[in-house]
Amino acid sequence: MSLSYEEFKKEASRLCGTDLFLYKSQQMDRRIHSLMSFWGVTSYDEYLEVLKTNPERFQEFVKRLTINVSEFFRNPDRFIEVWERFLPEILQKPGAIRIWSAGCSNGAEPYSVAIILQELNALHRATILATDIDQVVLDKALKGAYVFNEVKSLPADLRAKYFRQEGEVFYFDDDLKKRVQFKKHNLLLEPYPENVDLIVCRNVVIYFTEEAKKKIYLGFNQALRVGGYFMTGGTEPILYYRYYGFQNIAPSFYKKIGPPKPEAEAGQWSLP
Repeated sequence: MSLSYEEFKKEASRLCGTDLFLYKSQQMDRRIHSLMSFWGVTSYDEYLEVLKTNPERFQEFVKRLTINVSEFFRNPDRFIEVWERFLPEILQKPGAIRIWSAGCSNGAEPYSVAIILQELNALHRATILATDIDQVVLDKALKGAYVFNEVKSLPADLRAKYFRQEGEVFYFDDDLKKRVQFKKHNLLLEPYPENVDLIVCRNVVIYFTEEAKKKIYLGFNQALRVGGYFMTGGTEPILYYRYYGFQNIAPSFYKKIGPPKPEAEAGQWSLP
């Protein structure tokens, strides 16, 4: 008997190591079927066999599931707030600080944070972890090579200071590049780091179901120290932030004020 679409998604989830049912179905279904059409695959049985036997197409399938669009200082006003308000506050505490860029894509966002810390003369105090589910974009991040559209939002003086331009390619500063640790990580399946001072996770959870978002927000609360900050994308407001133990202190910024409320685990709440 031929595989149904739901059976295909279940088997593909096992192959990918992530639950495709936790992504918003309309977006996920469109991406899956567009690739099926592009490859000329006519059945879900054939589609699954392709994923099992063709490593290149499997990697292309995994990449299609995620949206990897990022740039340095994307939404510059938000990064100016990180520079002028949030990192200086974090740096008031003694000792090392921990920063996690979750869903880091091509590395532009963790490298942006590294630039800010260097400008604050505090990069030596920071551990920056950058994670993503897609090994292809992690490899790109490690190379640190970008086109103009990926660095266009940087002030010109910072672009000249921290990049070497060769033709149309901008190469990120090698010393700063070494200060960011890249690691493959699945937000829905693997443990989170601990005692983090700042989490940057932008334009990632927007693609997940409410069930998956709840799991991620609970995980971020656990990962952050009390008083730590979580930076989201501009289109990702957390409606139930109080139940997750956060305080909304500025557009796109949340502060951990304590553990989640019991209602958060059960998903039983009203709007704050």
